[in-house]
Amino acid sequence: MNYFLGKMDRVIATTPKYLESSEVLQKYKNKTVTIPIGIPEPVVNASVNKQKNKWRSKLPEKFYLFVGALRYYKGLEYAIDAAAKTGIPLVIAGTGGIEAELKSQAKGLDAKNVHFLGFITDEEKVALLDLCHGFIMASHLRSEAFGISLLEAAAMGKPLISCEIGTGTSYINAHEETGIVVKPESSDELAKAMERLYQNDRFAKKCGDAAKKRYKSLFTAETQAQKYFEVYRELIEQS
Repeated sequence: MNYFLGKMDRVIATTPKYLESSEVLQKYKNKTVTIPIGIPEPVVNASVNKQKNKWRSKLPEKFYLFVGALRYYKGLEYAIDAAAKTGIPLVIAGTGGIEAELKSQAKGLDAKNVHFLGFITDEEKVALLDLCHGFIMASHLRSEAFGISLLEAAAMGKPLISCEIGTGTSYINAHEETGIVVKPESSDELAKAMERLYQNDRFAKKCGDAAKKRYKSLFTAETQAQKYFEVYRELIEQS
């Protein structure tokens, strides 16, 4: 790994937080450039609206959403525990990984407010992002290096809840600006964050608006492409 990184002319880190918290990348700080991942802005079209009507009839009017593979580092066990404590609806869209364990946990807690949707299409994802009150990413390990689904929610103007793990999640979600950042592996802190955004619509709206503004400023696909172009141009000029 060190031999490979040492041979590179530039190393790209996806966020300043990841660069700062990475012992490996600190060795190559002088040649590391930060370029956040960018995504196209989600589009709510007729097909998405059709999906919205479908899910609106099946889900609670006001709910938190998680979208992604149900992997060990996503911290969903803490999110489910928090949902059970608060009674606030939590919708989990995705499959794989520890899905069976999570469903067993929810059943054991009698958390009927936790809804598992399984696999969803891209159009369904946009529909659910548009319908949800806010987005939860409870990832508690650095395996969550960036958080694309968190960014997708920001692009839809949703307030965010995430954990401080020293990676891109806390760069996307600026604490008290675009949402709330809590310590990892704490269902109590997640529960408090859920209740605060759920009960204070004005604060939630303010965070959602700020999340979309931050997306447009830092995380568009066009911005990412332009920054990569500048890196390559600089390298070509130097050579």
